[in-house]
Amino acid sequence: MPATEHIRNKLSQVPHKPGVYLMKDRFGTVIYVGKARDLRKRVSQYFHPSRRHGWDVRLNALVDAIHDFDTHVVRNEPESLLLEGKLIKEFQPRFNVDFRDDKRFLLLKVNLNDPIPRFTLTRLRKDDGARYFGPFAHSGSLRRTLQLVRKKFNLRGCRPLTPNESDYKHCLYANLKVCTAPCIGNVTREQYVAQVQAACDFLAGQTDELRAELEVEMKKLAGALEFEKAARLRDAIDDLKRTTLKTEKFERIPYTLPVAINPEADLRELARVLDLPAPPARIEGFDISNISGTFMVASMVSFWQGRPDRANYRRFKMKTVTEQNDFACMAETVRRRYSRLLHETEAEAGEKGGRGERGKGSEGELPPAPSPPFSPAPPPKLPDLIVVDGGKGQLSAACEELVKLGLSHLPIIGLAKEFEEIYRPGESEPLRLGLDNSALKLLQRVRDESHRFANTYNAQLRLKKISESILDEFPGIGDARKAALLKKFGSIQRLRLATVERIAEVPGFGGKSAAEFKGWLDARR
Repeated sequence: MPATEHIRNKLSQVPHKPGVYLMKDRFGTVIYVGKARDLRKRVSQYFHPSRRHGWDVRLNALVDAIHDFDTHVVRNEPESLLLEGKLIKEFQPRFNVDFRDDKRFLLLKVNLNDPIPRFTLTRLRKDDGARYFGPFAHSGSLRRTLQLVRKKFNLRGCRPLTPNESDYKHCLYANLKVCTAPCIGNVTREQYVAQVQAACDFLAGQTDELRAELEVEMKKLAGALEFEKAARLRDAIDDLKRTTLKTEKFERIPYTLPVAINPEADLRELARVLDLPAPPARIEGFDISNISGTFMVASMVSFWQGRPDRANYRRFKMKTVTEQNDFACMAETVRRRYSRLLHETEAEAGEKGGRGERGKGSEGELPPAPSPPFSPAPPPKLPDLIVVDGGKGQLSAACEELVKLGLSHLPIIGLAKEFEEIYRPGESEPLRLGLDNSALKLLQRVRDESHRFANTYNAQLRLKKISESILDEFPGIGDARKAALLKKFGSIQRLRLATVERIAEVPGFGGKSAAEFKGWLDARR
């Protein structure tokens, strides 16, 4: 697809750094995840028309489906490889093939509680009391580094969980003096565990001393013209660097939409740009959807700690607004949402008071424990931030309702689509952030999710109305009998599955008219 103005603006903000990129279709679904040494160059290639001549059908289909993209910068290439594999498993993009099976990156495992601890390779982290290192992006480097570690710290490489004297007779590690042979008592278990612990410290990053020793030895060999041996040491140093390179640990992303790689950082940036007292734990977003004044509905989506909290999504069908008026629809939605929430909060407080519970401000109460980076969403209370889809008009309508409810202290903003401008109460000029700003991306996710949820509800109502209108074609049915049918069966789809006997139970239908209606309905499948 040719690059749109929106995509060109985003491309200009992408840095020349390693990272991953996520391609999304017009519904916001992630359709492809890739990694790059230079994000700007790699992502730009998708939007160069001259390059399309050499692409296959599958790549052309991918590019045609791209509507937006996100990028995430990492520190190095191994980190981008790890994150790419993780995101492909999380999102299951339809254009990705690699990493979609259950294969995982290698981990290094040791359990100090074993009789004679040993290092093993595994792909699955378990809660078994063992210590794990990794994951490692380069399995070959890891295996060679493990050999180096066993040799340096005199560790065993044999398979038995508890080796004995018969195993020792056939053990090359002991014969070559690589292992201190705790299986025959050459060293005590405590001494051997100390060797393993030293190896753990080494794998945790304390590698400078060994690296320096290897570099000195390599230079000596090169000076003596023993280039093959020097090359082997050079390769060992490279393996050591790649294996012990620090990488960021990425939290699991529990939702496929909207995309959020580091929501905690996004929340901190949002609090900074909006001058909030703290990162907003709960954000609620509102949007209106209608077609020419019909099927007027609204949505409210809830985000908890930067992630969608779908259990607390709500949708509204307008009750007081009878003609197309987005401002009035927004006012009704905000009024209904927070009137109900205030009522529920007051009722809950009354129940607690009746049970004699001490209030949160009671003297002598211990301070709450610090919350973990992500915890399950609690029952909804008043939000820390409200986001309405729209500009000054929608924002003013929502603010007026909050004032009437005594909730004018709640932070609220409007996000206008055209130029992604942030409107704030009492501010004449909108706030404009760069398109790569993580706070703006979070607000866009809230806005886009509320838009999707509202449009979905609107489409459901329209589809239901279209399917129900078929009943008007049955001769002489009338509003009363049509309403009775829908009340009993709920939808046309269920009505099609009903028997003549069940239709005859509906007021206004007898056996003969029920049979006629059933035959008429079956003929219109």
